[in-house]
Parts: sequence; C-alpha cells; structure tokens
Amino acid sequence: MSGQELSEVLSISRSAVWKHMNELKKSGYEVEAVTNRGYRIINVPEALSEDAIRWGLETKWLGSTLHYHPTVTSTQNLAHEFARDGAEHGTVVIASEQTKGKGRMKRYWDSKANVGLWFSTVLRPHSLEPKNATQITLVAAVALANVMKEYGIPVSIKWPNDLFIGDKKMAGILTEMQAEQDQIDYIIIGIGLNVNHEEADFGSAVLEHATSLKVYTQDHYNLNTLFKSIAHEFEVQYERFIEHGFKPIKSDWEGYAYKMGEWLTVRAQGEWNAKLIGIHEDGALKVVDEKGQEHLLYSAEILWS
Repeated sequence: MSGQELSEVLSISRSAVWKHMNELKKSGYEVEAVTNRGYRIINVPEALSEDAIRWGLETKWLGSTLHYHPTVTSTQNLAHEFARDGAEHGTVVIASEQTKGKGRMKRYWDSKANVGLWFSTVLRPHSLEPKNATQITLVAAVALANVMKEYGIPVSIKWPNDLFIGDKKMAGILTEMQAEQDQIDYIIIGIGLNVNHEEADFGSAVLEHATSLKVYTQDHYNLNTLFKSIAHEFEVQYERFIEHGFKPIKSDWEGYAYKMGEWLTVRAQGEWNAKLIGIHEDGALKVVDEKGQEHLLYSAEILWS
C-alpha cells in the first residue's frame, strides 16, 4: 500500500506514516518498503506486544481497554488496581512475564518470560448474584477448553479451575471478587497458560505434574494469535452465560470433566470414596458415595489419583 494512500486514509503526513512504520518494526513487525510502490507487512511478531494483540482482535468489548507490560509482579494484582480505579468491563491486563504470579490459595504460579499467556480480565456482571460468581470460573474453563479443541489438543477440566492434558496441568484459572452482600462490584478472572515451555523450563520437580502445548505437540505457537482466539471465545461464552444462564455451560463443562464417572478420595469430615457425576448449578462438585448418596463439594480436599 503506497505511503500516499496511507497518508490520505489516515489523514496524516507521509513523514508520520514513515515514523509509524518504524514503530511497527520496533514492535517486531517485518515491514518491506519499496520505492514508488509502498509498504507491505511480511511477518507479524511472535512475542507479545500491544500492537500485535490489537491487530485482528475480533471482540466487541473484551480487550477494548488493554494494558500490556513486559514484566509485572502479577496481572491479577494490577487488574485489581485498575478495577478499583473504575476500569471498564472487559479491561485486560496481560504480561510477557510475572515475577509473583499466583494461583488459588495463594500458590505460586511460575510465569517465565515469553513462553506462556499470563493475563487477567476485569468483569462487571451486575446482573449476577455474588453467590453465583464461581460460575464465571467454569465459563472461562469451557472457553479455554473449546479453543484447545480447535487446536486439536485433547484437554480436560479438573474441578474447579485447572485444565489438563492427560494427567498433567497446562492451565489454571483464578477468580477473585469484590462485592457487597447482594451486588458484585467487579470480578477479576486470571488465566495462566503454559504454551511454548520446553521440558527443561519446568524443572524435574514440576515436570512430573505440569506440561505445555509445545511439550505435548512439539509445535511452536504464536502467543498473540492464541490470546486473540481465547479472548474471542471467552467473550462468546460469557455472553451466552449472561443471556441463557448456567445450564448450557454446565453441560459443556461436564463434557470436558476430568475423571468424570471415576472414583476419587475425598477428605472432608473424614476420608471416603466418591464417584464424580457432574457439577451443581452453583458450581459445586457433585459426587455419590459408596452407598449411592449424593453430595455437593465446595471446598473439600480431593485426591484425584
């Protein structure tokens, strides 16, 4: 596309076009410039950047406000700061690296630079009651599983917030809420996804329990492209949830459920065996004991193997 045409379409000078092209190059774009013909983008960057994320992001509201940082302590903590300052619904905080990434129960989440997706989203579902906020975790899990299915990766969802390939964890979801007794102010949903990790990136202790898309497929993934796929699918599933309720999400979640129909060991008021049969409408795990009695589990310790 010629520099003159670009300047006319954008209502900027030819000199400004040239400056913008140089900025794109700094962001990792490969731009070919041919005299008397114009500019052509040959390759887009694989490393995360705000420009690369925005270009081709097919969402209506998720990511309209986007904060990209090369390094943060935690996208979750930063998203809370933005939310308290009035950040709009759908605001995304994404980083190439987290130095103090966290999962459920304040567990450390290893978030090495440039190998995974680490991001948090501000949601303001004012029509949702606080008691049902945990359903958002399950919505996100279904969205993430759907994207992995499109990539040909067989994943399962381990209740309440992990995605597995086989018996190894490849993604985690952390949902945190600020609410009054009957009104949600905001929800922060954080996703950590192991993408281009090599086995050596995990270390011997972690490798036994963790995996990545690259370890499983031996393929390399463009982080910008993968994020855009996840953002679009999450927006679709979130709107479906808000419009139609939890029932269709529940059905999809159970189709991906890890160890569905298998016997587990539950530690709650003693230790006992239970068979996983699904999830309840409020997000609790639904099991039956050896006597056939049904139980709903909200925070019990479960031994999955």
